[in-house]
Amino acid sequence: MSKKKKLILETAKVLFNENGYHQVTIRMIALELDMSSGNLNYHFQKREDIFEALYFEMVSEFDERIENLNNTEVSIAQIRRDIEQSMKRMIDYKFFWTDLYHLLTVSDKVKKHFQEVYKNRMAGCFLLFEKMKKQNLIRASSFESEYEFLAERMINYGNTWLYSSGLYSNKFNPNQIDNQVNILLSMLYPFLTSQGQKDYKKLLPELFG
Repeated sequence: MSKKKKLILETAKVLFNENGYHQVTIRMIALELDMSSGNLNYHFQKREDIFEALYFEMVSEFDERIENLNNTEVSIAQIRRDIEQSMKRMIDYKFFWTDLYHLLTVSDKVKKHFQEVYKNRMAGCFLLFEKMKKQNLIRASSFESEYEFLAERMINYGNTWLYSSGLYSNKFNPNQIDNQVNILLSMLYPFLTSQGQKDYKKLLPELFG
């Protein structure tokens, strides 16, 4: 990708994050870059093309993590790091996550990929759970769909935490992010074995007084 395209994408991302995707026009992006709309259209014919490029830029890291999960050594600390990295990545593209369901109607390509990603994330959760069971970190399921329900809860919270927390309207600080990371991680706690709980408490002793 050319330096000019990267600059356009970075500028558009900042404007989308500040104002919302639907409030930003090609002309606004061009003005911010001190270029003509025609010059910008040479690189991206329409605003939707910029949106698609930013979306696939964002999910490239998520896709890579899922692909590498099979070779990743699982621990409570590693899971927390992964959640934290994902949430910080989402903040960098907060315009998408704070208007998720409207923006999925903007591009069929993005919508199709997002639906496929959901399936991959479910599969990634099941792989994670199996690896945790082998390491005696989580218990066996009490009923057939128990871990499927857990995966759905974790993914759905992961999709919506940025909007539902209200953080998108404020400046972010480490304590706020830590709190959101811990909320999502805590969904695993009721399923942990005594060894898993021991590792969890060692990692986050402040939660237990």
